[in-house]
Amino acid sequence: MNTDKFQYSKLTAKKDIQQLGSILEQCFIMSSGDSEIYIPRIGVENLRAIYQDQRIVGGLAIVPMSQWWGGECVPMTGIAAVGIAPEYRGSGAAIALIENTVQELYHQEVPISVLYPATQRLYRKAGYEQAGSYCTWEISTENIQVRDTSLLLQPVDPKNYQIFHDLYQQQAKLTHGYLNRHSAIWQGLTQPDGREAVYGYLMGDKDQPQGYIILTQERTQDGVNLKVRDWTMLTNAAVKTFWSFIANHRSQIDKVQWKGSIVDSLTLLLPEQTAKITQNQRWMLRIIDVVKALEMRGYPPGISTELHLAVKDDLLPANNGKFILSVANGRGEVTQGGKGELQLDIGGLAPLYSSLFTPHQLQLTGKIDATQTALLAATQIFAASSPGMVDFF
Repeated sequence: MNTDKFQYSKLTAKKDIQQLGSILEQCFIMSSGDSEIYIPRIGVENLRAIYQDQRIVGGLAIVPMSQWWGGECVPMTGIAAVGIAPEYRGSGAAIALIENTVQELYHQEVPISVLYPATQRLYRKAGYEQAGSYCTWEISTENIQVRDTSLLLQPVDPKNYQIFHDLYQQQAKLTHGYLNRHSAIWQGLTQPDGREAVYGYLMGDKDQPQGYIILTQERTQDGVNLKVRDWTMLTNAAVKTFWSFIANHRSQIDKVQWKGSIVDSLTLLLPEQTAKITQNQRWMLRIIDVVKALEMRGYPPGISTELHLAVKDDLLPANNGKFILSVANGRGEVTQGGKGELQLDIGGLAPLYSSLFTPHQLQLTGKIDATQTALLAATQIFAASSPGMVDFF
């Protein structure tokens, strides 16, 4: 497919920004004018467009953030709002847009990139692969049955999200795959989408809170639901207070929903396995710079070993070749060369890096080809909890 007919660019002209907004509204079934809220929130400087014959045919948003891996915050750029005008779909515009974006990120020295795929095939062509989970959990308020409110709950105005930021960061640092959020994500969590009210509560002493909850309530045909937009709990007392607080809504609320990973520790406090996953989606990750990505994340502190990699990347030539990853004291160092005992393409490196699958599972599915020595080293190096995220972008 010939992608040379497309031109990739930032947006500067007002008419082009408006045109991309119209394309995104159609692609994502938005209401007319919704893009006028989204674009200022994400920032015009973060929009990218693909053109053919000087006509804008699609675009996306890049979201500069970082992501927690092994207790270290790795710079990461999220890809959001990827949209191609319907009359140009199947023309190669989408892959041209994504490949140009990946190349731009490499020149910006970004180590990794993450996105939520509408279709995996497109993004796999550009080197992205499954790397973590994003789940919606649900439970009936009648099934919570936790009655231990040991902390004071204090209402706060959620629009001032700085009050939650430091608490969230403490939880994020300990959670494999969590984001250091862009301001647009915080705004989406704390500001109403329509007519609904957004409520915020701190748990514990206001000077030293132990957690928070941000929530909305909505009426549906099936009853009244409480949606936990965001939450942080740093202590056992905070978890108990959270469940007790939610259970106390049972006279008016039928169901509660919250975001979590596929293995959610909050459910361990429930008396029965009555909480269910109603949505399970996997986000995808792309290693943009092999050396930076491997050196900037954290590793298990109690190991000292090395892994000999042979990486193939059809899009970014600098990632091709043999690398030795030496791990000690929780940090990694990468040097060129080595035996190439674990062979993989750039897509196969993503789920290894994130620990979504074990090296043995990746070998079984053909994502890597490794010796037993390399499999053992990789298993030690990338041992971690299942990666998850509570943010959609």
